[in-house]
Amino acid sequence: MGAPVKKAAADDAIEKLIVHNRRATFDYAIDDKLEAGIVLVGSEVKSMRAGKVELVDAYATVERDELWLKQMYIAPFEQAAAFPHEPRRARKLLVKASEITRIDRAVSREGMTLVPLRLYFKRGRVKVELGLARGKKTHDKRADIAAKTADREARAAMGRARKERG
Repeated sequence: MGAPVKKAAADDAIEKLIVHNRRATFDYAIDDKLEAGIVLVGSEVKSMRAGKVELVDAYATVERDELWLKQMYIAPFEQAAAFPHEPRRARKLLVKASEITRIDRAVSREGMTLVPLRLYFKRGRVKVELGLARGKKTHDKRADIAAKTADREARAAMGRARKERG
């Protein structure tokens, strides 16, 4: 009898994406990212597994040295009708105290915002990736759209050139 075989480190780091907040990267310039755990009720986790979550209006705040995620919508789970959860309640985020202090300083002094970028399962636990962000101006958004359009057109031209050669 040999020693039990250990799983590779890559197997432990497998992440299953629940939802990605594409609007956040359009409206904000992300300076820093951090991962946080989130305190949930069982029916909320079931709804997340079904993909019934919205991050569009969500944001995080520091209150009484705790980090809270607000306005995230998790649809009620039909099979948990006897004990339903509040769809837009404030949910506590689990982050080290030193991170909360750093975030609070950046938000209060530098006028930054804390927005959720994506929600995912990691080793069976729900995690949220938060971005410390600055709001973009309208001309910044236009520049981003122009750059994406130019990139898309360049890729299309490269594809046409390959087809003509091949």
